[in-house]
Amino acid sequence: MNAANPAARGADALRVLAVDDVAPALDEICALLADAPDVGEVARAGDAVEALRTIPTGGFDAVFLDITMPGMDGLELGGVLAAMAAPPEIVFVTAFEEHAVAAYGLGAVDYLLKPVGADRLADALGRVHRARAGRSASAPSPAPAEDPAPPAPRVDELAVLPVELAGRTRYVRREDVRFVEAHGDYVRLHTPAGSHLVRIPLSRLEEHWDAHRFVRVHRSFLLHLPAVRELRSDAGGGLLAHTDAGDVPVSRRHARDLREQLMAAATSGDLETGGERGRR
Repeated sequence: MNAANPAARGADALRVLAVDDVAPALDEICALLADAPDVGEVARAGDAVEALRTIPTGGFDAVFLDITMPGMDGLELGGVLAAMAAPPEIVFVTAFEEHAVAAYGLGAVDYLLKPVGADRLADALGRVHRARAGRSASAPSPAPAEDPAPPAPRVDELAVLPVELAGRTRYVRREDVRFVEAHGDYVRLHTPAGSHLVRIPLSRLEEHWDAHRFVRVHRSFLLHLPAVRELRSDAGGGLLAHTDAGDVPVSRRHARDLREQLMAAATSGDLETGGERGRR
């Protein structure tokens, strides 16, 4: 949802995205930004995943970003943004002081502590303007174009998931995951090296990993199709998909679809064995 500020004028008007998983806090920062005279448009996102969907097509000058969010937190999202070819300016908005060093290490132009006042916000927007002016001044003159430039690559959403454990963060790559098991608002990622609990609903992960051959085989399980070594029957006559990270129950309603997809993959040579995966 975007809000326009009629007071902002011309090329100086900033397009800004605000990201916060707490609705009242998001409402507050969006209202402050909409009232700022040099902000022309304000968009909002309730988490990092929604932000990653919005940013590639939004043409934003700045992202005002909360840090403590479920799934991918603000610092991790900031790292993704900083790696973009033409990143927006990053302003962190948080209730915690201890992340400032990490935030500035990512190239953030400012670090605001909640609650944010209008004067402090105006100072941050001034820093955004100066940073953008500095980028424009240091940018090399473009060479005469012979062919249109290719479009910027789209951010691969949820290709890597951060896992928090005892104050430490590990990163699990999607390609290492054999299957995913639902645990309420969390999922457990099963890999040959072990399992990892992450706070993200199974339905959301299914939405983003569907294109990478993760298929629903049970109401509580996603299965990476190339990870299947064989199908087995359990003691009760149910179907199990065997992987090198364990067996996955397949419900009756999904059994036929899974068999057909495995047959199609095997016929086309796309079905990998565990040994083949391990040598890649």
